Amino acid sequence: MELFVEKSPLAFLLVTVVLGGGVAFLAGRALARGWRPFWTAALYMAGLGLFVRFLHWGLFLDATFPSWREAKGDLFSLHYYLTDTAVLIAAAALGYRLERTRQMTTQYGWLFARATALTWRAKADGESR
Repeated sequence: MELFVEKSPLAFLLVTVVLGGGVAFLAGRALARGWRPFWTAALYMAGLGLFVRFLHWGLFLDATFPSWREAKGDLFSLHYYLTDTAVLIAAAALGYRLERTRQMTTQYGWLFARATALTWRAKADGESR
């Protein structure tokens, strides 16, 4: 479990998945609504990953001023930063794709129909428009 979780599975679930993932999901939806490309969501999640890392350090990892400089890597752990950011990118991608599918099937309903919750397809010539 140490591959994903630093100290406590509950802390990872609460801070990274629930709080960070919720923010990432909403950010992905907002970026899709603005017709932004997905790479901007990934870029924003890199910044959000820094904030989530800070929350882990400040709330659950015995944050003290000397721990900023310690070599054990609580705050500046690249491994856990990448893990947190990957979860955030996945949540943002889910929100982005759900919103983009809704946009394409609602705004261009005469051209596209919903295939699944995350995809759309072109309507056939004989389908009602």
